Amino acid sequence: MRPAQFSDAERLVEMFNADSRRVLGVRQHDADDQVTEWRSPGFDLARDTRVVVDATGRPAGYAEVWDTDPPHVRIWAWGRVDPDQRGRGIGSALVAWQDERGRMAVSQAPRDARIVIRQGVSARDESGLELLAESGYKAIRRNYTMKADLNGSMPEPAWPAGVGVRTFDPHCDLVPLTEAVRSAFRDHWGYVESPFEDDVAGWRHVVEQEKSFDPRLWFLAEAAGEIVGVSLCSAMEPEDPDLGYVNTLGVVRDWRRRGVALALLHHSFRELGARGKRHVALGVDASSLTGAVRVYERAGMAVERERVLYEKELRPGRDLTTQTLETP
Repeated sequence: MRPAQFSDAERLVEMFNADSRRVLGVRQHDADDQVTEWRSPGFDLARDTRVVVDATGRPAGYAEVWDTDPPHVRIWAWGRVDPDQRGRGIGSALVAWQDERGRMAVSQAPRDARIVIRQGVSARDESGLELLAESGYKAIRRNYTMKADLNGSMPEPAWPAGVGVRTFDPHCDLVPLTEAVRSAFRDHWGYVESPFEDDVAGWRHVVEQEKSFDPRLWFLAEAAGEIVGVSLCSAMEPEDPDLGYVNTLGVVRDWRRRGVALALLHHSFRELGARGKRHVALGVDASSLTGAVRVYERAGMAVERERVLYEKELRPGRDLTTQTLETP
């Protein structure tokens, strides 16, 4: 077991895709995207990744841990094992390393704060679900991938009075976009506030480095010059050239339940359809505090896949994450 190197990207992605084909029957990963993700602000390959290799140097497993921003109370982990190497203890060794890496947060988080490490697994991946359960993780929530077909005529967006839509301008919208996304997602279950400058740096990395970024597919709903909702889409998905994806959709609290989200969806669907996309998908918390699933169903989307979110408590304490709509 050793840290990953940038030169590992191609062979690791080959392994990731072998696993995604095993579980879902599709190719989900791209080497360029992997390198871009590794270059995210605050992420350190030597500290935050591990690769298990066989005697020939071929990757047999991989794990990463994301704990890049204060207050270091919600840590994310992700990993994969070569399908040909499953059942040999590689996954267990990688999860043990993830937990060890996650415990570095104990010295960085507020003293009275609860610290958890989380990771999600496809509901179809029986061995992955079993591994986390046996490693002391508890299933706490479910996430959906919802999908809609873009064939036929799509509804014209019905914008509320005073609301219009425009595309993102990388030269002047980075800060207001960050403010709007933070405002919208404060009511998202599990949200925890990071320093504003860290969030800006994260969005700048997306804009400047991700090859799928296209400002013409980032839609901003505005009222009186203020961003009240966003739909940030991509037309480049490794698993299907006919698929468009809504990566981020949110509406600030004061503008919810007025039709902004539905209008943004319909606008996004029409624009992706105009690009030749035949399908559109997005991810959502199955128990969304803001009722997002119902909005997506109204837009004609249906659940296609399900992921189970697992959590292990690294230290008990005061929960700093959003749990209800009343949580600040």
